[in-house]
Amino acid sequence: MWTSKIFVTVDAVVFRKSDTGNELLLIKRLKDPDKGKWALPGGFVDENEDLPDAAKRELQEETGLVINDMEQLGAFGKPGRDPRHHTVSVAYTGFAPDGVEAVGADDAEEAQWFSVKALPSLAFDHADIINLALQKYRL
Repeated sequence: MWTSKIFVTVDAVVFRKSDTGNELLLIKRLKDPDKGKWALPGGFVDENEDLPDAAKRELQEETGLVINDMEQLGAFGKPGRDPRHHTVSVAYTGFAPDGVEAVGADDAEEAQWFSVKALPSLAFDHADIINLALQKYRL
């Protein structure tokens, strides 16, 4: 019997409006790989879990935010995007209410909102995912 060595993950690209413009929610990674780097909230899909449910769960676990209306942005699976093994990530986008705060939890050291015009250096291929979302929503 053949077993796949490809893992499925989800990422949440969450925006909110502020007085200074649009902001994006990022988490600081608590664990390797890329410990201490900023990244999109996300993680591995559990067995028998639907993809949108996984994105919502990971977002809530890592930031405390609950966003029920999320839309699939796309899939990202370039070999080498995760140094641990071949992963395919399905990214979801959502919009948080103005002024909502987030708190880092689970495997996120912290959670912070950043202006979409001044993003920090990012883990993995998250800059590519974010750029696609910015183009889609013209932010």
